[in-house]
Amino acid sequence: MKLIPSPTIAAAAAAALVAACAGKPVVPNEPRIVPKVSIAPYAVHEDCMELRPGDRLDFRFETIEPVKFNLHYHDGKLLVMPLTRDWVTADSGVYAPQIRQGYCLMWEAGLDGATLAYRYVVRRVPP
Repeated sequence: MKLIPSPTIAAAAAAALVAACAGKPVVPNEPRIVPKVSIAPYAVHEDCMELRPGDRLDFRFETIEPVKFNLHYHDGKLLVMPLTRDWVTADSGVYAPQIRQGYCLMWEAGLDGATLAYRYVVRRVPP
């Protein structure tokens, strides 16, 4: 897990979270499938959702070009990254949050940009 104390990164990520959440909200137990996203060179793409203890975030993605990938949230001025992968073309997993928080999946392209395909589902157990 990475902790990054940077007001600039935190502010930019918080703004991205607000922008990402302005679209269609994530519905628990309904897959979000994004078949193709073009990411410009050195740009990022984020997809954000709220997770709470008991949830399971089941995700997978693939690209042709390598990307940096992380799952992160904000804790005050800290940017907390429970998952990070550097320069990968695919990954998948299941994340179980310990705290209720807004989380973001984030992909960062390199020099060549990237074409990304991903899907995820927030699995929520009924109370």
